[in-house]
This record gives sequence, structure tokens and C-alpha cells, in this order.
Amino acid sequence: MRVYQSAIIATILAAALMTVPARAQTQTYPNRTIVFVVAYAPGGTGDVVARMIASKLGPALGQTIVVENRAGASGAIGTQYVARSAPDGYTILIGQTAEIAINQNLHKDLGYNPDVDLLPVALGADAPLAMVVPPNAPYSTLDGLLKAARATTSGLTFASAGIGTPGHIAGDFLRVRTKTNLLHVPYKGDALKDVIAGHVDFFFSGYPAAIPLVHSGKLRILAISSEQRLASIPDVPTVRELTDIKEFDLTVWQGLFLPRGTPKEIVNRLNTATNEILAQPDIKQKLSEAGAYVRPMSVDQFSAFVEAQRQKYKQIIKETGITAE
Repeated sequence: MRVYQSAIIATILAAALMTVPARAQTQTYPNRTIVFVVAYAPGGTGDVVARMIASKLGPALGQTIVVENRAGASGAIGTQYVARSAPDGYTILIGQTAEIAINQNLHKDLGYNPDVDLLPVALGADAPLAMVVPPNAPYSTLDGLLKAARATTSGLTFASAGIGTPGHIAGDFLRVRTKTNLLHVPYKGDALKDVIAGHVDFFFSGYPAAIPLVHSGKLRILAISSEQRLASIPDVPTVRELTDIKEFDLTVWQGLFLPRGTPKEIVNRLNTATNEILAQPDIKQKLSEAGAYVRPMSVDQFSAFVEAQRQKYKQIIKETGITAE
């Protein structure tokens, strides 16, 4: 009996000792440089949002935050890197729609599973796609574009930044739901240049990249892809209200994600600090000017948001028949 009791006591003591490093880690967090990983090249929306949040979050936490771009494989390289990093709060993914909610529905082996390997922390920004056409297009409305597509046997072409990107999915979703002949043309480079030149008929572009060209007259905007209009361009309608496609609410969002296993205290602290930053007037103004919605969420709310996004894109990909090839 004494041997049995000694074994129990030893087990309890061992478990208690194991929790000491974890507790110490959360109490002293952060005590060194934090890395924000963006899974795309510099200059994109995710990169801009990452640097905007990092410039405020670093001082708020009392540490330096470095933004590191690890581009490649439609976001898989950078995401995989974070998923395999130590779960200590020092390596944070600025995850976006594609690598978190879309890619797993198109590719069998990503090298990571966002459902299993990552923890949603906080939503950073959420921006619509801008449906843009050449400035000399013979139509000035979405209805006019669809009528033009139906009036020709070849239909119209739409660009995207690649197969499975939000712009591709938006174009194909519009094609299927409106029963219109629209041909997808994927690009590896700058698709906006070919839209401006009239080589393709339209493009669901990331809003921040397209809107300066709209303001300069190089592009014309017909609609945006979100459920609601933007306060910065209230006269531009949504695809949803123009077509009555209720499910047409497709946005490009960025959020903070940590490796699975990161202590809950660290996750909650980063969520609180990020939401406080998003509430600051200068950040809200900058994001609004970039066409982004500011929607602070709790950890649970953001987790539910991410899951809803995964299910949405899974259904759309199934309906449209999009494949990775």
C-alpha cells in the first residue's frame, strides 16, 4: 500500500513540476522579439495589415515585432512554417482567406491542416473584392456586363491571381449562379494591367490594389463582393444586391493564428491587445481608407468565423466544380 501511495504522490509531483515552466512562460510573456509571418510577398494586403498591427502591438506588449515574408505555394510555405513552430507565442501567422479557408478544399497535401495545427487568435481586417472593368468597357453596370456576356457565343473573360484564389472563386460563383458564359483566365503576375489594357473583361481584384486605379480613372468599378456596401464608397453596390445571390459575401480577410498548443493565457492576451489596437481611431481610419471592415472579435467569435468561412468555401468549390489543376 505504501509503495502504491508513493507512486501516486510521485505522479502528482511530476505533473505539478511540468506545469511550472508553462506558468512561468505565460507570466513573463513576451520577453523577446515576436515574429509575424506573412505567407506572401511584401506589398500585398496581408503584408500591409501585418505591418500596421505590428507597429502598434509591439509597443503595447513591450517588445519588438518583426514581419517576415515567407511566400510560396499559395501561402502553404509560410503557414506550414508557423504550424511547425514552437507553441510559445513568438511566431504568429497573419493568415488569410486562401491558406486558412480555401486551400484545404482544393489540395490533398498542404503540409499542414489549419483545423488541427493552428489556433485562431483575432481578426485583423476584412475587405471586399472590387469587381473592376476596363475604363472603355461598353457597359457600366453588372447587369450590362452579364447581358453582354449572354449576347456573344464566346462570353466574357475574367482574370484572377491564380486558380483557387478568392477572385477566381468569386468569378466562377457568379458564372454558375447567373448561368452566364464567363471564362476564367488565371494570372501569375499583375492581372490588373491586362484589365486596364482590355485584354480581359473583368477582375474581382483585392480592393486595396484596385481602388487607386479606380480613382485615377484607369479602371471602372461595378460592384464589391461583400454583403454590405463600404462607407468609403457608398454609391458602389454589392453583387449580392444586384443579383439577389444571398450567399455572395466573399471577402479577403487577415487574422492572427498561433501554433496549436500555445497556452490559452497567451492567446487571450494577444486577442485583447489586438482588439484594443483595432479600436484606435488612426488604425480604424487607415483600414477604412483601405476598404477594410474593422470587426473586433473574441477568440471564440473568431474561431466560429473561421469555421464558417471554411464551410462556405467548401460548398462554393463543390458547386462550381473548381479543381486545383
